[in-house]
Order: sequence, then C-alpha cells, then structure tokens
Amino acid sequence: MGEEFASIAGTGPLVLAIGVAAIAGLVSILSPCVLPLIPGYLSYVTGLAGSDLDDSPEPDGAGGVAVRTRRHTRGRVLAGTLLFVLGFAVVFTLLVTLVANIGFALKSHQDVLNIALGVLVIVLGLAYLGWIPGLQREMRIRRLPAAGLLGAPVFGGIFALSWLPCTGPTLSVVLALATTSGQTSRAVTLALAYSLGLGLPFVLFGLFFRKLLGVFRAIRRNSRWVTRIGGVLLILVGIALVSGGWNHFLVWLLTTFNFGGGTLL
Repeated sequence: MGEEFASIAGTGPLVLAIGVAAIAGLVSILSPCVLPLIPGYLSYVTGLAGSDLDDSPEPDGAGGVAVRTRRHTRGRVLAGTLLFVLGFAVVFTLLVTLVANIGFALKSHQDVLNIALGVLVIVLGLAYLGWIPGLQREMRIRRLPAAGLLGAPVFGGIFALSWLPCTGPTLSVVLALATTSGQTSRAVTLALAYSLGLGLPFVLFGLFFRKLLGVFRAIRRNSRWVTRIGGVLLILVGIALVSGGWNHFLVWLLTTFNFGGGTLL
C-alpha cells in the first residue's frame, strides 16, 4: 500500500492537493492570531498609516491631485503587500521542499511516515482548537527591518519563521501532502498554493481597505468558528492519513474521474 500511495501522490490529482493547500493558507490568515494584525502588517510593509490606506473618494474640489494621490497610495500598497507575500512564500517554499526531499529519502518507510505525519496533523489540529495547552504560544522575532517597501520581503520572511506556531497546524497539511510524493516540483507547487491562500486576502484587504472593513470585522467577530472549523478539518486530514483513507479516496478519485489521462502534472 505504501508504494501504491506514493505513486498516486506523485502522479495523482494535483488540483485536489492544490485546493487543500490553498484552503489551509486561507484558514491561517483567518485565524485569531493572524487576522487582527493585518492592519498593522499593512502599515508596516507599505510605510503608510491606517488613514492613508483609505481608498474612499476625496471631497469635491480635490481634482487631479487627489486622483494621483490615491493611485500612488494604491500602487504603494500593492507593491508592499506583494513583496511581503513574496518574502513568506520563499521561506514556506524552501521549508516544504526540504521536508518533501526528506520524505523522498524515507520513501521505503512510506506507511510509517504517513502514520507519523497523520498523528502530527491530528495533534496540531487539537492544538488549533486550543485543547493542548502550550502549543498556541507565539514566538515572534523582535528585531524587525525598517518599515516600508525595502523591508517588506524581509518582514515577510520573518513573519513565516516567527509565526510558525500559529501557521504550523495548517502548514502541516501541506508538508504532509508534499512529503508523500517526495517530488520537488510538486512540493513547490503546494507551497505556492498555500502562500497564495494566505497572501491573496492580505493583498485584497490592502487594496480595498475601506470597502472590506465590514467583512474584516465580521470575520473577526466569528473567528472562533473559523478556528473550530479549521481544527476539525486538520483532524480529519490527519485521520485520513493515519487510517489510509486518503489513499483510498485518491484511488477512487482517479478511477472515477478522468484527470487528463490520470495525471495533472
């Protein structure tokens, strides 16, 4: 079964794995330990105060100066957020690729590896629900680069490392999916999908700061449910890895649907 699953994971429906990775990233940014800090992150990586991020129309009489100011602000916000996302995407990609190559080296022990990864995902899912004390502790790096565009990618890398206790539970799903294949190209793809799920909402919130404030506050009010749903999903993925249910699901998916001749690579 281990060799069969390794083959499926390496040549199976990549779209499914990408979807899981992107959702994991989305759950990360909606978690209570990341979501409330987004406005602060935006100010830091763009060098703009919260009021400067407002994209609402200027009063009448502002003329072309106001239009140019808003365009400059939005351009700066877009550049800052993309550089920030690039910073943590590089770190996450290197991390996932490293783990995937370790998984490739341990391919002869695939069954044991799947069970170990599944147990890890379950434990982190329980921690995400707050049921394991001590695993929700934050470890932030205090020395930060200068605020603004030049420091944005560095700050993104620091975010990826210092917030691993917070993003770790969801990132563990991506690590598990990448490890089962041991393929560098697949690991990079999943890491980028995770970074996209984590980074796209950040970019959108920066570009449409005022318009999305209501959505931001609504999600924040219901962040407990986001955490609970995310924790349950992590536990289900972990159980599927431990029990072999993920293997059987992929086999069923490949035999039921035509994924371009059986592969999406």
